[in-house]
Amino acid sequence: MSKSERQNLYDNDDFFAGYSKTRDNPAAMNYTVEQPAVRALLPPGLVKGARVLDLGCGTGGFARWLVEEGAASVLGVDPSENMIASAQQQQSDSIEYRQAFVEDLELTDTPFDLVVSSLMFHYVEDLRPVIEKVRQWTRPGGALVFSIEHPITTAIQGKRSGWVQDESGTKVGWEVTDYSNEGPRVSKWIVDGVVRYHRTIATMMNIVADSGFRIDRVSEPFATLEGEKLDPELLEERIRPPFLFVRATAD
Repeated sequence: MSKSERQNLYDNDDFFAGYSKTRDNPAAMNYTVEQPAVRALLPPGLVKGARVLDLGCGTGGFARWLVEEGAASVLGVDPSENMIASAQQQQSDSIEYRQAFVEDLELTDTPFDLVVSSLMFHYVEDLRPVIEKVRQWTRPGGALVFSIEHPITTAIQGKRSGWVQDESGTKVGWEVTDYSNEGPRVSKWIVDGVVRYHRTIATMMNIVADSGFRIDRVSEPFATLEGEKLDPELLEERIRPPFLFVRATAD
């Protein structure tokens, strides 16, 4: 797929406006599930003094947190002009931002001690060469920590909801009918036509392992207790995990 054909959701004005609105909600899953889980998975003691690559850095919130935690430097990469412009509004001498698709990214100032990626890899059509590049950018003993939409949640094809409901309309389960059928999934999230790429857990793990990483930890958390108190609907996420988190060490 050429650069011009790749999806760039966050530079769609309607999508970016809707996305920005969701971030105003303190109970949003970014705050109550994703970020707490990524931080919990970071290798103990590795952040302090580290050179970090943040793939899919968005508006730079995680990059700024890493610097606050003692990272020596962070290179934040994102394909969205809107995201990079927003991130650059809060400048830091320790953070550099670069607008690029990870598929096209070429780096010479490597290796990094830590590579992180939040909810980005499921937008990449051909992930194997990307993870192979990430391994080249990571020093031996360094770590890759990433989150993706859980393959259980991306399994279902079409625009129908995956929730299984009882006679009263209560959500009691999640459909995984199309789990083994890998490939693109087109759905509505804020706008129509959002494309994600579904891979089984086995495929995802094998790509990471085959690329020269040793998988250390995997997590499938639900919302924090504080988040569930803010929004009781988050209790539904205990029925099926919304995200998959992985930490791997470069051999």
